Amino acid sequence: MSLFRKKEIFTEEEKQLIINAIQQAEQRTSGEVRVFVESRCRYVDAIDRAIEIFQQLKMDQTEFHNAVLVYVAIRDRQLAIYGDEGIHKKVGDRYWANEVMKMITAFNRDNCAEGIAQCVKDIGEALRVNFPYDRDTDKNELPDDIVFGK
Repeated sequence: MSLFRKKEIFTEEEKQLIINAIQQAEQRTSGEVRVFVESRCRYVDAIDRAIEIFQQLKMDQTEFHNAVLVYVAIRDRQLAIYGDEGIHKKVGDRYWANEVMKMITAFNRDNCAEGIAQCVKDIGEALRVNFPYDRDTDKNELPDDIVFGK
């Protein structure tokens, strides 16, 4: 049995909005962004779950350690963003906390997909500034799709 499965948490339009944001974010950077959505977080602290997922998705194996995971547990209303050491050293804890707060604001207005998409775009900009795109060396190291958990 797979750890990951598709759930109909978002409409097709909402899914496409998020996927487009991921692709747009990655166009100008060597960084990678993934979105993981599940119903419930089985951990007290969502960041612990995000770290577990980050490792399971092999996001810690990017060349420049500049991958970022946006983690959302819809029913438990928990969010976390986890950035690998390369990008974390550049932006720090305050940046991640600010992005989580922006998502919470959007979620409180029932704009979950838009909140995730905007967060991904913001992360893309931070990645662009710190890890600019180089057409000679850049490769898409991770899929751009949304990963749905249980």
